[in-house]
Amino acid sequence: MPELIAPPTKETTEAQYPKVLKPLIDPVIDNLLKHSPEKLVELVNQHGSPLNLVWPHAFEANVQALQSVLKRHDVDYAIFYGAKANKSQCLLTAASASGIGTDVSSLFELQAALRAGTPAEHLCATGPAKTAAFHQVLLQGGSLICVDSLEEIGHLKALLDTSQPPAKARILLRYRPTSCPASRFGMGAKDLFQCLQHLVEQRESFHFEGFHFHLGGYGYETRVQAFREVTGFIDAAREMGLDPVMIDIGGGLPMRYVDPQDYNSFLQNDNNPGHYQNRRVPDSFYPYGSNLTVCQWLDLFLESDHSPGKTIAGYLKSQNIKLALEPGRSLVDQAAISVFRVTRTKQIADNKVVIFAEGSSFSACETWFSSEYLVDPILITSKESQPVPMQAYIAGHSCLDDDVITHRLINFDTTPQTGDLLIYANTAGYQMDLLENEFHRHPLPQRLMVTCCTDGNYAFTPDY
Repeated sequence: MPELIAPPTKETTEAQYPKVLKPLIDPVIDNLLKHSPEKLVELVNQHGSPLNLVWPHAFEANVQALQSVLKRHDVDYAIFYGAKANKSQCLLTAASASGIGTDVSSLFELQAALRAGTPAEHLCATGPAKTAAFHQVLLQGGSLICVDSLEEIGHLKALLDTSQPPAKARILLRYRPTSCPASRFGMGAKDLFQCLQHLVEQRESFHFEGFHFHLGGYGYETRVQAFREVTGFIDAAREMGLDPVMIDIGGGLPMRYVDPQDYNSFLQNDNNPGHYQNRRVPDSFYPYGSNLTVCQWLDLFLESDHSPGKTIAGYLKSQNIKLALEPGRSLVDQAAISVFRVTRTKQIADNKVVIFAEGSSFSACETWFSSEYLVDPILITSKESQPVPMQAYIAGHSCLDDDVITHRLINFDTTPQTGDLLIYANTAGYQMDLLENEFHRHPLPQRLMVTCCTDGNYAFTPDY
């Protein structure tokens, strides 16, 4: 009878990268995962699981990349960081340090941006349901206000009439493009013209700066069409004696989580009911393997035709119009990772295996229409483990059967053990904290800011 030889055991902490939907990772973060994975074990032991590590250097690099495109096209611009993408204070500080503004949708986001050092006049307030208290602080600080409706301009006027000392509102009018007639956001042509008439009659109360729109999806073509529509209102406003100087095209700029070829291969070969523990394929996904980078997207937008013989960039320059953008997810690209500790694995019905993570699906979820986060986790083995391949889905630690972090059946070269870590890369764009809560009275996940001191050395500080 032949002697059975057990496979060799791994005695050191190491990071094992997935093969199917391997995340794109910033080199600085990748260096930590590959060369100092034991540091992550130490941090989770100290601060708990899940743990979010936030990297402001990535945010600053994303700002510089967008600015390089805008400068190359020689257009005047304003960038407002969409603060709703992440609750990290250090990312707001990075926005301030980069010299850009912040797009705020609540009084609380405004207060956080001010604490981070962004001047009030560099804030742009969006959202259709601004409270009187929110409006009041915006007026006092001279922030830019995107007016969503006739009703909102009336509410602003009532506040201005009683403001002490007297204030003047800096405003953009939010347009509802013809491609989304049923949207509850923005105004159609009739209401927009009525607002313009109010502005002509109330010059002492309002400083009109231009127009704003925001579209769902990630196609630059829809933004091009909406931009062309807005320029007709620019002409109309000028004929009425107003002086618009800005067109704000909102957010919705794409970003890449995985290599486009890997992503397309997954959709074609590994995306059927048999690859999901619940045998349900989501109806749609965020475009994780976008064919365009954010810089390519912006190039194509600016190079698109506005009118015969004139590009959008050419229009902006010839008309002295500033282009404003409100990127959220794309500015926090590579700016965070989320670390979960494995509690145990369990064999369940139908020969399926579930990995229980110390944490909840609310702390690492894709908010794209009940979809799935199509980036596989990196496994860090934190103890001796045998390299036995296995396939499993990943669930949270709550009593809810639907508390599932990843429904997909993920292949691991080594069976995760209690105390191992699962690293979800690139979670700063909504995934890590949009739905976080204290269910079962678990405390909210800790957030640490990571900065590079010297090559291979990092400082970890609380991010409040």
